Amino acid sequence: MSNTYGEWLKARREELGLTQQEVADRAYMTRSYISHIEAGRRIPSVEDARRLDKALGTGDVLVTFRPRADEGGLADYFEPVRALQQQATMIREFAISYVPGLLQTEAYARAILGSAFPPVGEEERDRRVVARVERSRLLDDPVTPVLWVLIDEAALRRVVGGPEVMAEQIDHLVRLTEAGRIRTHVMPLKSAYPLMDGTLTLMWFEDQPPCAYSEGHAFGRLHDAPAVVERLQAIYDLALGEALPQEDSLALMRAIAKDHLAHD
Repeated sequence: MSNTYGEWLKARREELGLTQQEVADRAYMTRSYISHIEAGRRIPSVEDARRLDKALGTGDVLVTFRPRADEGGLADYFEPVRALQQQATMIREFAISYVPGLLQTEAYARAILGSAFPPVGEEERDRRVVARVERSRLLDDPVTPVLWVLIDEAALRRVVGGPEVMAEQIDHLVRLTEAGRIRTHVMPLKSAYPLMDGTLTLMWFEDQPPCAYSEGHAFGRLHDAPAVVERLQAIYDLALGEALPQEDSLALMRAIAKDHLAHD
């Protein structure tokens, strides 16, 4: 992934003999936000880029050459999203086809990654499974990040890896929800509702603007533009209003897990 924008920002800052904190103070931002932009993990909003131009005396260079959040770049790679999840104080996930990666059991993850096309070798699949399971350790912290999950009933009924794998996966969701570590709402099968065209992850932070990550067939996109993020947050809220309450969601998940085992 090219990070010419962030590298140029860093070079200009160092040319002026400024620290990240000094630039952050001038631009009314946080040091960590400057660090994320320089490392290519964030794209500043137009207003943020304008303040950076003023802080560094670069005219309108950072505004003019700011990467567009809807043209790929960061979004074509999941690594920046993984890093952002590590920093988030709140995450809200939506999944229509499969259980989100942060909540996958090892067996479920292995089955999902085993269906990749073109196929990958066993060694590569093992590497990817380990990486995905490592991501779930984010939930070892009992408090942060706060995690809400909105999941379509179809994702729970679709048999991935066999009935036992599905029952284990659903039981994992139930345990985390009952323990209060996550909040889970199931979207019952119905004709249509917002968000049906893919998955969505919303993230909030202590010291930087919120962002969103959407994913469809063979592509992923990281959204930093405030107007886009706000629209996706609103769509998520609308869909959440159509979902089952948590207690009803738990009851349905338990019933679906039993159905999987009954048909084993």
